[in-house]
Amino acid sequence: MEIANAQVSLSALKHNYAVLKQRAPSSKILVVIKANAYGHGMLQVAEALAELADGFAVARCKEAIALRKAGIKSHILVLEGFFDGAEAQELAQHQVATVIHSEQQLELVELLSLKQPLETWIKLDTGMHRLGLLPEQFKHLLPRIRSCQNIQTPFKLISHFACADELEHPLTPQQITLFSELTKELGVECSLANSAGILLWPEAHAQWNRPGISMYGISPQVDNNGAGFGLIPAMTLQTNLIAVREHPNGESVGYGATWQAEQDTRLGVVAMGYGDGYPRSAPNGTPVWLNGRLVPIVGRVSMDMLCVDLGPDCKDKVGDKVILWGPELPVETIAKAVGTIAYELVTKLTSRVRITYTN
Repeated sequence: MEIANAQVSLSALKHNYAVLKQRAPSSKILVVIKANAYGHGMLQVAEALAELADGFAVARCKEAIALRKAGIKSHILVLEGFFDGAEAQELAQHQVATVIHSEQQLELVELLSLKQPLETWIKLDTGMHRLGLLPEQFKHLLPRIRSCQNIQTPFKLISHFACADELEHPLTPQQITLFSELTKELGVECSLANSAGILLWPEAHAQWNRPGISMYGISPQVDNNGAGFGLIPAMTLQTNLIAVREHPNGESVGYGATWQAEQDTRLGVVAMGYGDGYPRSAPNGTPVWLNGRLVPIVGRVSMDMLCVDLGPDCKDKVGDKVILWGPELPVETIAKAVGTIAYELVTKLTSRVRITYTN
């Protein structure tokens, strides 16, 4: 019996790549595989997509070096860039591209002695106000960027959306306009569109796009599912029933006695809890998929188990497979019930959940 298993479909990943490529056929794709490929397994995703993707993007240098040491030869970009000279040296040594998002990073790279220049993406702050050079700062630093011997020419330009998942938000068109104004005269390759940018803002498609959450079949919009964009969930989080119990009307279950039965029923005990990364905050009524139907969680999620109300006439038995999210039950549905986003759910699975891969 395979308890607490996250099954990842490599064919779903390839399907989702094709869908996103079809949305922007003229753009190259950097597949974002930070945070262990959004919980799906960084190395395995990179290996599965190495022949398709134009490159990969990670958050931190450690992730990029791990990919290189595992034999991934594809183009790799570190989105947060380097934090000190040693990391910059290591990126150059392993031929990994870096983002420069601050004057401090530029000063650091100017002082280095590198055998070969770094492939560099200059990050512009067009409205996210998290990382990046502000427009006037970029214009001021541009001569230094161009003259720095440790920056490979031509450099590339990159920015990031703050609200692209909200179609009515006025900031996104402002960001697109500003990025276009800052880059149009420079004649360099650019990247602006994340998952929401690819799916919702075709005017944001540039030479490079950077899909993250959508690669895994998940919608970047909180009120939508990936299937609405033709995407297929890549992950199925599943486990098993470990007990089926008669439960009388009026009795509670679980810590705190937060739920009481309104009729005689049967409860199923499911081998999944917050020790596996399933959210403890999941309220009564949050669904799981069992034997072709949705059944509700009742009582508090505990460390190793949760309980579901199977109904008085159920035929379920010990060992039956329970799906916490997957194609039958989108993770976006669970996120909405819990009051979070799907990104958080898939990236918070613990090492107790074994990841397996299928085609």
